[in-house]
Amino acid sequence: MTAATPAPYVVAARWAAVASLIGLIVLGLVWELWLAPSGRGTLALKVLPLCIPLAGLLKSRMYTYRWLSLMVWLYFTEGVVRAWSDKAPGNWLALIEVALCIVLFVACTFHIRLRLKAGKALQPAPDNTTQPPSPSV
Repeated sequence: MTAATPAPYVVAARWAAVASLIGLIVLGLVWELWLAPSGRGTLALKVLPLCIPLAGLLKSRMYTYRWLSLMVWLYFTEGVVRAWSDKAPGNWLALIEVALCIVLFVACTFHIRLRLKAGKALQPAPDNTTQPPSPSV
C-alpha cells in the first residue's frame, strides 16, 4: 500500500512550522548566550523543550502538531513580557520571539486543519442503499 502524497498546502504548513521552530531554537540560544544574556547563560536551557517536537514535526505526526500549538504560548508569553520589560537589544529579540511563535502557531493549526479536511475527503460516502425502507403510515 502506498501512502498518498500530501497536498502542497500541507507541505508548506509543515515546513513553515519546522522553520519557525528551528528559528525559535536558534534565537533562544543566540539570545541567551551571546546577544543579551540575562545571567550566566543558564536561561539557554529554555530551548531544550523546543528540541523535543522537532522529530515529530519532521515525521508529520499529528499529535506533535497539536500539543506544540499549545506549548508555543509559553514562549509567546515570555516574549511579550520581555519585550515590555527588557532594554534593547533584549526587547527586539523578544519581539522576534513573539513573531516566530505566532508563525509557529498558525502553521501548526493550518497543518492540523488541512490534514483533517483531507482525511475527511478520503473517507467513503455512506451507502444509503442498505437501509431498510421506512414504514408507511
